[in-house]
Amino acid sequence: MMMEKIALRSRMWLAGAALSAFVAASPAFAVTPADTLVEGFAIDDIISVDPAEAFELSTAEVTGNTYDLLIRIDLNDTSKVKGDLAESWTISDDGLVYTFKLKPGLKFASGNPITAADVAYSFERVVKLDLSPAFIINQFGITGDNVAEKAKAVDDTTFQFTVDKSYAPSFVLNCLSSTVGSVVDSKLVKEHAVAVTPDADHKWDNDFGNGWMKTGYAGSGPFKLREWKANEAVVMERNDNYWGEKPKLARVIYRHMKESSAQRLALQAGDIDVARNLEPNDLNAIADNKDLATVSAPKGTVWYISLNQKNEKLAKPEVRQAFKYLVDYDALGSTILKGIGEIHQTFLPKGDLGELDENPFKLDVAKAKELLEKAGLKDGFSVTMDVRNGQPTTAMAESIQQTAAQAGVKIEIIPGDGKQTLTKYRARNHDIYIGQWGQDYFDPNSNAQTFVSNPDNSDDGKTKTLAWRNAWDIPELTKQTEAALLEKDTAKRAAMYQELQKKALEESPFVIIHQQLEVAGLRANLKDFKLGPSFDTNFVSQVSKE
Repeated sequence: MMMEKIALRSRMWLAGAALSAFVAASPAFAVTPADTLVEGFAIDDIISVDPAEAFELSTAEVTGNTYDLLIRIDLNDTSKVKGDLAESWTISDDGLVYTFKLKPGLKFASGNPITAADVAYSFERVVKLDLSPAFIINQFGITGDNVAEKAKAVDDTTFQFTVDKSYAPSFVLNCLSSTVGSVVDSKLVKEHAVAVTPDADHKWDNDFGNGWMKTGYAGSGPFKLREWKANEAVVMERNDNYWGEKPKLARVIYRHMKESSAQRLALQAGDIDVARNLEPNDLNAIADNKDLATVSAPKGTVWYISLNQKNEKLAKPEVRQAFKYLVDYDALGSTILKGIGEIHQTFLPKGDLGELDENPFKLDVAKAKELLEKAGLKDGFSVTMDVRNGQPTTAMAESIQQTAAQAGVKIEIIPGDGKQTLTKYRARNHDIYIGQWGQDYFDPNSNAQTFVSNPDNSDDGKTKTLAWRNAWDIPELTKQTEAALLEKDTAKRAAMYQELQKKALEESPFVIIHQQLEVAGLRANLKDFKLGPSFDTNFVSQVSKE
């Protein structure tokens, strides 16, 4: 396969010329500049860079480096949060009101001051736009009609957030540390808001700047987003107005590269500084190269296949279980996923409160055939699987296709880029989908809510969890998930999540395969390049070159 070539055409571009000069590659290799970090990364899942809309793993990393939050996960102890824009916070005695005091003298990248009114507007636009990540805020009883009172500025430096129930405080704070809590420059966003005609789906008279924010930037993080060009590159530049320690490097470029071999060859040639999507064979190939190194981190991300319950065959309980016996977990773990994942079949990743470390399923074609016969499908059936182009997804899908065929289940693989497959999946138009799910925040509810909660299974349901995407109607499990949020006793809460995982193993349309170990290859001259426990904690401001 021809290697993707990266060339930085001139120092003039690096001083601020357009992105198009970068992506118009020249045939010669070039060592990356000393003040620039270039990463080869599959970023075709990015649909929007608006924090009120973005809900993809690659976008989470961009947002984590370009926007600030009220509070952020403490990487020294992920069970805790620490102040970001917030200097301090208090919780009322009844557990309903969270009051945050902002640090003084804060500025956005634009130079506009950061005030509590900006925080309030950030929450308002999330709730009123009501896009994919809005449910993280909506679950606290906050709606477009009450957000002005529930998320408000008391004065320039005081923001108040009021919830509807006395939840475990760690749950509320963890939710506010997710990317949907990113604080935007209200003055700048309002300048780009456009009027819209209210209708049944959009009751407000403006778009809250979403049209512009899909590609625009209005943050205050250590880097500012210069440009995102779909399926080509993301360019971030140092934010000189950042309130904290300034980034070591002037810019960071994520270059869209899907093929592992292309990333490895570009890394070896010095065209890129970091390769982010390396497969086991390519990781092995760089192990003995003194100019290269690897770094890894376990991620709270699980890979799974899901069966749309709108398909009457996939909706049969026996078929759901049969698929769990049609995955060759051992073969995947020793080949395709070697070094980049660990077999893990429950929806809470290791390290989470209540995580259930049980892997009861193995490839058992005879068992699967028995279950299919009970479902009245002795001769098997045909079905489609939507698969994002790239590895390890394609190889995993092909493996499952082969083992399923042994039981008479004929799977047609439908490939597409990240945007195509996600859009189809979110519209509930798939049969089978293979993908990955990363925690939105460091609390077991993040995964429990999406895998075993579905408050409204109608096509126009507002809480679009993974259970909803797969039309799995589960009122009792939804109630149990909600109850776990209100349990203050940690041990009891953990037990509730373990019970939910056991039921999911027995009943769910999800075949969870492994937990991700993220591995990156890098040039040996990089200093302090680290991968975090989630994609939005893959920070790059501390990175430098020797």
